[in-house]
Amino acid sequence: MKITKKLMAGRLWGMILLLFSSTTLCACSGSSDETKDKGENEVPAENVTVKITADKNTVLRNPLNGWVMYMGRSWDENFWTSEGYDAVYVPDIGKTVKVSDYASTCYIRTSWSSLNPAEGEYVWDNPNARLTKLFQSALNRNMRLSFRIVVDGRDQGLNTPQYVFDAGAEWYPDPNGNNGENRKSPYPDDEVFQTKYAKFIEAFAKKFDDPDKVDFIDAYGLGKWGEAHSMVYKDYANKSKVFEWVTSLYTRCFKKVPLVINYHRLVGANNTSGWGAVAPDTEQLMSSAINKGYSLRHDAFGMNGYYQDWEKQFAERWNYKRPIIMEGGWITGGTHRYWIDPSGKYREGHPEDVRQGEFDASAEAHVNMMDLRVGDETNSWFTKCFSLVQRFITEGGYRLYPDMVSLPKEISSGKQITIIHRWNNLGWGYCPTNIPQWNQRYKVAFALLDSKNEPKKIVVDQQTDLSTWLKGKPTTYNFDLNIKGVTVGAYTWAVGLVDTTKDNAIGLQMAIKGDVLPSGWAKLMTVTVK
Repeated sequence: MKITKKLMAGRLWGMILLLFSSTTLCACSGSSDETKDKGENEVPAENVTVKITADKNTVLRNPLNGWVMYMGRSWDENFWTSEGYDAVYVPDIGKTVKVSDYASTCYIRTSWSSLNPAEGEYVWDNPNARLTKLFQSALNRNMRLSFRIVVDGRDQGLNTPQYVFDAGAEWYPDPNGNNGENRKSPYPDDEVFQTKYAKFIEAFAKKFDDPDKVDFIDAYGLGKWGEAHSMVYKDYANKSKVFEWVTSLYTRCFKKVPLVINYHRLVGANNTSGWGAVAPDTEQLMSSAINKGYSLRHDAFGMNGYYQDWEKQFAERWNYKRPIIMEGGWITGGTHRYWIDPSGKYREGHPEDVRQGEFDASAEAHVNMMDLRVGDETNSWFTKCFSLVQRFITEGGYRLYPDMVSLPKEISSGKQITIIHRWNNLGWGYCPTNIPQWNQRYKVAFALLDSKNEPKKIVVDQQTDLSTWLKGKPTTYNFDLNIKGVTVGAYTWAVGLVDTTKDNAIGLQMAIKGDVLPSGWAKLMTVTVK
């Protein structure tokens, strides 16, 4: 950080607006009993302007932001070495890296039966279970978890626990002929299925509705691979009722962790192949889920026969209102003929073409998170497209920092002071403090640090709304406050993004170069309290 002294009296506010001409002034009232925002003020002469440099490269482990690393449903806690995730050679930089150094979240698409093999038996209650150890290995690396729970067994085997069928839930075989006991799937409009599934989700939420450990829940899980398509019902007329039932269930059970749903033209539909015309009730169903608090993800980025104009337009309508999470569609390691993509941009034997296509589609949709799936999808990002990995860290999601803060060098207890601070977002996404599960929990705060760098006073600028900070549109706040109850002496001004639900502890990492403490507070300059 570089500190530049400027006496700011009289018409200096006008000078600041000229200097920072692209600023958007916010002059809303703070709600603290110690703060009162009065709009544009003449700034006291004792203020000093601190100019701050952005950090464009550090991986910020903020929620709903950055790379998502997928875990195989059959893996154990040793996959970091057995699958090579701790030793990926990157030709672009000529060294070996750990995938976990670049991703902030681990996502697992697993079965209901693996988490709840018998009624009342839950894998997370067993610390020695394979999945429990797998989850803990990610948490031990300062990563968060994310889940999709699959119930359909047509392609993957018995994803619904046998006890559900034993209780009388009706089921159907794989229409493609992969029949047998391990290929049966429950009808989602079956009453026994819904009762047993609701009991499981209630128990699941009791354990995992914890935003410190879980980033998001992919909260639909029905249909092939849990992607909300190719549905089979006892009665297709129950489609809307099933949709409302499952989205209401997750909304009721998860109050703190964000929920997401796969947005596509045939959500909940019984299509058997392809991505046909938009179903007439898709808009209504998606709006219903979003109104309940759902955010968005899509499973076919870069797959241009599936991610088409409807999906692109839908994402555009919800940009900066709900965060979007991306998953690529093509499997480049041998399963899919990705070179037949209708875009005509993918060459056989060149997975890097697909990665570029996924990146470009993600930029267009302003996604907050991109995927590092298993196999060649992860390997090719690092071995062939590492520049894109770094570009998403720099350009994608949200990346917040103040480039200017103006504060007084001397303050008197009980006397009003003014802080002016301007914030930027380097990312193409946004910080979704507006979603119901977050409910504006993150705010800008200033602290007076003592000689041990411990906050002795924290004041929160309640007018700050981080969800409105968009790339290329700096936002300036004019913050009037009184400092009370602080002992006379020397302190250090610091700024941070705090979590107001946790007694104003730091909640989000800022993209700042300079003196940032391990606690997350960024030191600005010394100040004397008289």
